[in-house]
Amino acid sequence: MIEFLKQPWAWYVAGPLIGLMVPVLLITGNKTFGISSSLRHICAACMPAKIPFFSYQWKKEVWNLVFVSGILAGGLIAGFFLLNNQPVQVNSKLISELATYGITDYNSLVPQQLFNFTALFTLKGFILIIGGGFLVGFGTRYAGGCTSGHAIMGLSNLQLPSLVATICFMTGGFIMANLILPFILMLKI
Repeated sequence: MIEFLKQPWAWYVAGPLIGLMVPVLLITGNKTFGISSSLRHICAACMPAKIPFFSYQWKKEVWNLVFVSGILAGGLIAGFFLLNNQPVQVNSKLISELATYGITDYNSLVPQQLFNFTALFTLKGFILIIGGGFLVGFGTRYAGGCTSGHAIMGLSNLQLPSLVATICFMTGGFIMANLILPFILMLKI
């Protein structure tokens, strides 16, 4: 059984398991699946009630914080104890393309040449890590939720705003991966 857990699960196993969370949450208390709202709950728990955006009864959503904590704990357990420490499998064409940008290390989930504390203090690293994080946070707030909330929960409930948000998320991802990221990676800074 442990050997089964040490292998990456195929999309046709992991996808339905994630999808089954929607009816489980709806049946067990009319709860909605989404991760980005948990940050608001954490801020509401830690911030004074003087800020109107964080002034609500966050304790009713404590289940969401437990859910997110379980995701974090599961990721840590899998990363430290279950997954074998083999290099990430990357398509040979992508390896050739990334090599032109100086990315050759595939021993972790993210390229160490880009995502490390030394790279953070370069202009390229600042753009990718800080700028990217800001844009993801801004986009999530502007869209009223994240990809899990819209693409998994919203689409399964046939919500038009979730369809629009998911189309925008996907379009933005394609533009970033194919147009903007290669330009940033070519910068010699």
